[in-house]
Amino acid sequence: MPVLIAILGPTASGKSALGIAVARTFGGEVVSCDSTAVYRGFDIGTDKVPAAERQAMPHHMVDVVGPTEAYSAAAYARDAEAVIRDITARGRLPVLVGGTGFYYRALTRGLFPGPGRDSTLRDRLVRVSARRGVERLHRWLARVDPPSARRIQPRDEKRLVRALEVYCLTGRPLTEHFAATRAPLSDYDIVGVGLRLPAEETAERVARRVDAQFARGIADEVRALLGRGIPDTAHPFSGLVYRQVLEMLAGVRGEAETRELIVRENRRYARRQLIWFRKEPNLRWIQGAGERPATREAAERILIDCGIRPVAPVV
Repeated sequence: MPVLIAILGPTASGKSALGIAVARTFGGEVVSCDSTAVYRGFDIGTDKVPAAERQAMPHHMVDVVGPTEAYSAAAYARDAEAVIRDITARGRLPVLVGGTGFYYRALTRGLFPGPGRDSTLRDRLVRVSARRGVERLHRWLARVDPPSARRIQPRDEKRLVRALEVYCLTGRPLTEHFAATRAPLSDYDIVGVGLRLPAEETAERVARRVDAQFARGIADEVRALLGRGIPDTAHPFSGLVYRQVLEMLAGVRGEAETRELIVRENRRYARRQLIWFRKEPNLRWIQGAGERPATREAAERILIDCGIRPVAPVV
């Protein structure tokens, strides 16, 4: 089977450094798995690997769409699959690197696109929830799709509405649709490595990263994007760092408060990322930041134990 290496983990865990090191040692090319890095022009806030380093080590799925274009997890799975298969066909090893869990799941386990949004039906379901309680939706789902009812929390209105919407529009429960979903890389052997750090170290690394982003000119980058006519409603502006900097430039808060807010939001995001990736099957976890020699050695041992052979000396 062809092999895909995946280096995953929360923000500021050193995924990029580890991914590049692994790609160099094992004859690979890096494939980004980041929902904001796909947008051109959004560089500092996404901590993109500098262009010079990307020339030395090929990086894919970076700067693939304009900032006002719509891009989804389904589009990412389609495009990344094509890139990964091309890397394999050229005799190289694809190394997926990133922290967007939903993109990773769409690529490795498939994504059920489902029927389009039906506003009339959704409004009716939301009215039922408002009048009779969201638990009523959960009891209804338990009758028509018990596995989904066990998976979705009784007060998670958004997901309950979507599950019932799919059932009402197709006559089939969401669980059946999931079972029939094709994983884009079902013929690949996916070796996943997860990075994790103590919460205190994550906080320190996030704070340093935010300081570096401001030193590199994140505010000027946002001003330049707006000056090019990109509206503040463009999707990448809704991401971490960019959303808070936009508010700062609009006078909502000062720079010091903005830095503190970005650090807090990044720490929360890191916790959510860890929760997500802990649910992914077959990840092999490494304790430590990705640029540390001990972390690189641990990742290389995992890959060698899985039968993947280095093409450069392991030092």
